[in-house]
Amino acid sequence: MANGSDTNTPPPPTASQPRVGGQLLASEVFWRNHYDWLLSKGYLLRSRYRPDWKPSWEGTRKSWLALRLDQYFQHPSVLDAERLSNGELLGLKRVKKSLHPYEAQIAQFFCSGSVATNSANHCVPIYDVLQVPDDDDAIILVMPLLREHYSPAFDTIGEAIEFFRQIFEGLQFMHRNHVAHRDLASQNVLMDARTLYTDRYHPSSPNYKLDASTAPRHYTRTQVPVKYYIIDFGLSRMYRREDLPVSEDVIYGADKTVPEFETSESCDPFPTDVYTLGNMIKEEFMEGSRFDKRKLGFDFMKPLVADMTQADPTKRPTMDEVVERFEKIRKDLTPWKLRSRVVEVPESPFTMAFRNLGHWKRRIWFMARRVPPVPAPS
Repeated sequence: MANGSDTNTPPPPTASQPRVGGQLLASEVFWRNHYDWLLSKGYLLRSRYRPDWKPSWEGTRKSWLALRLDQYFQHPSVLDAERLSNGELLGLKRVKKSLHPYEAQIAQFFCSGSVATNSANHCVPIYDVLQVPDDDDAIILVMPLLREHYSPAFDTIGEAIEFFRQIFEGLQFMHRNHVAHRDLASQNVLMDARTLYTDRYHPSSPNYKLDASTAPRHYTRTQVPVKYYIIDFGLSRMYRREDLPVSEDVIYGADKTVPEFETSESCDPFPTDVYTLGNMIKEEFMEGSRFDKRKLGFDFMKPLVADMTQADPTKRPTMDEVVERFEKIRKDLTPWKLRSRVVEVPESPFTMAFRNLGHWKRRIWFMARRVPPVPAPS
């Protein structure tokens, strides 16, 4: 196992010594130092993390910024790896047990017994838990390599409806098992896009192929339905039925707009989950945000989302009520509405014409072949 600094590799940057462009980040040194150990466990990291790695731009006139093969993963505790036994690309997550003592326990709970095979379970599967040999406080969770749920963009209203259904169902399943997520933000809802893409995409530059040459080709979700997963149980808690309802100290996740966080030092985390999920839908699909363009055609979700994001947590619906109300909403939508294009605004006239043309070609093809307008995975 590679341990400590390697003589052929520059040391990580310090506070007084800025990182040289393209050099390993301080957070990446952990992966370099454990390259050989992970290899012995059957997981191959990219060449960037080999102890003897030399940047591909050295000795050339190319900029390190242009060479995506050597790009780092954006999350400091997460990295991609290849499983040697079958070539599958996986995600590795380093977890500090002292900081997140329940993460592995909760993740493994949803991967065990009848819970794991329940179709309503949308918690990310955990394939392996590795104890880091030189750090008793660190473990590595091995899971599928997933992709942002919004990339590629949703093509139709029906595709978004299936996304809502799965995530509502997934959070309902967690709550029925007395688990509060406590950080259900956009970045913690991902999808299994392996069948959606005809080309393997680069783990740290997913808008490029694995060889970082061009954009990967992909289907629409209507053509190839996908499954969505809830990830990151670092702030999650599991409770006993007899202890509910509960009141927990406020812990800030990614969504800093939770109303009860501003008025109280403690709160029931289950209504908070309802708020953060509703707020995610509101920002991504209805009102827009500094990260998301506003989208047209989702007015039918306004009453439900408004109730999910009420300032008073006691007035929010439970996830059982959310699922029940959403099912009624879904049944009232016509096939014509479900096949409608998701329009982002602002959208230039040229872009609108180009996207409308492609959309109508697909729409006619799907209707002729009776492809369902709501693409549910089998």
